[in-house]
Formats: sequence, C-alpha cells, structure tokens
Amino acid sequence: MQKALKKLGADLRMARKRRPIKAATMAERMGVSAPTLRKIENGDPTVQLGHLAQALFVLQMLDGLSDLAATENDEIGQMLEEERLPQRVRN
Repeated sequence: MQKALKKLGADLRMARKRRPIKAATMAERMGVSAPTLRKIENGDPTVQLGHLAQALFVLQMLDGLSDLAATENDEIGQMLEEERLPQRVRN
C-alpha cells in the first residue's frame, strides 16, 4: 500500500510540475495548507481521500478516480461470484 501511495504522490507532483503550478498555488487552489500538499505528494497514508480528489480536480485528472474500484475491473470478485453461482442440473 505504501509503495502505491508513494507512486500516486510522485505522479501528482510530476503532473503539477508539468503544468507548471507552484506548490503554494496548488495548495491554495485545493484549499489546503502547504504541509498537506507535501503529505499528498510524499504518499502519506493519513491524507484524506477528499484532499486527493481535490488535487486530481485541480490538475484536471479527476475522471480516473471513479474507475479505481470499478466492478467491471474486479477480476477476483467476478471469479468468486461465479464460483458461488448455483450449477444447473438438467434432467
């Protein structure tokens, strides 16, 4: 989990720099403090999901958030669900 959060933070930092948006400006647009933005970009697991969503919104990257746990991409869940389906018996 920590590795994934660190990558997400690094990716957000890179997206901010590519735009180019200074950290202070980004924090202001998000409505958070500079230390909170720093936590997000460092992959701190204590950051609120809403703050991550706000960062994605400011960077115009929010579309991907709704697909993170999309049921159509849940291969394990689909497999387990299929295993529980009753087997048809034909006479």
